[in-house]
Formats: sequence, C-alpha cells, structure tokens
Amino acid sequence: METDRLKQVIRRNYNADSHRLENTAEHSWQITLMALSLAEHSDETIDTFKVLKMLLIHDLVEIDAGDTYLYGEDDTGEKEKKELAAAQRIFGILPADQQQAYQQLWEEFEAIGSPEARFAKAIDRLMPILNNYYSDGRSWKENGISREQVIRKCRGINDGSEALWEFALGIINQAQEKGYLR
Repeated sequence: METDRLKQVIRRNYNADSHRLENTAEHSWQITLMALSLAEHSDETIDTFKVLKMLLIHDLVEIDAGDTYLYGEDDTGEKEKKELAAAQRIFGILPADQQQAYQQLWEEFEAIGSPEARFAKAIDRLMPILNNYYSDGRSWKENGISREQVIRKCRGINDGSEALWEFALGIINQAQEKGYLR
C-alpha cells in the first residue's frame, strides 16, 4: 500500500493534453511501457526486465523526498541525502532479500552504472521532453526553460541510445522553433 502514495506525488510536467500535472505513478507507468517498446534502440545489449524493474523502483523515493524538477537548479547534495533516507525507509519495509535487491537496483540506476541503467536513464529523460512538447511547452514556458537547459539535463539520453538522442534533439529543435523554449 505504500506505493499508492506515488499517486499523490505531483510532478512539474503536465500530461500531454496539458490539462493537469502528472503524478509519479503515471510517470512510472508511462516510462516502463516506453522502455518495453523502445528497448531495441539501446546501444548496448540489455536485460529488458532489469530495465523495467529499475524504472518501477527508481522513483519510489519520491514518496518521502518529493519530486525534483528535472530542469531546476536544486541543491543536488541535499536531494541525494533526502532520496537515500527515503530509499532506506521505503525499501526497509520489505523482507531483507527484497530490500537488498531493490536498494541495489536503485543505486545502480542512480550511479548510471550499467547498460541497463544508461538505457533506463535515457527513457526517464526522454519522457519529460515528450510531455513538454505535446503540452505546447507549458511547463517549459512557465519555468522559463531554455533549449540549453534541456540539452544539458538530457544529454545523457545519448549514453543509452544514440537513436533516441537524435529523436530527442529533433523534438527539442521543433520545440524551440515553436517558441516553447527560451
């Protein structure tokens, strides 16, 4: 039941129809389906099931730590402390073997320490680009986000998939042409 709380964690990206902000549960569901559909575009051989587990687990810390806006300039040291404490509490609810497995997957994702983590991170960065683009840049415009900020925060997509990075760049360029980005 603890995971039900993800539905209450409101993110700063709008759903594609731009009527409301998405919640973390929706984000987790969407990026997991996205990874399943796009796994063939990974630049490295990956265990797709491991990628899916990472994507389902990595945002559980938001139950306690809240969402951090991807394009914001938040204090990453403070964010890391809050998320580590959240991971320890939330994964600590589980039996010891599951606690260890979840903690390891979360840490691997955060460290971007494997082909699976690189692809999972790429997917996690691509989805907000799509949501922003299809909501006419609403969140980007509200927060004064520039093309350079999006590039800086999302360049890691290329580490997991050159094809997805090229696709993302096309979307970013179109967004700038449409005035969605500074």
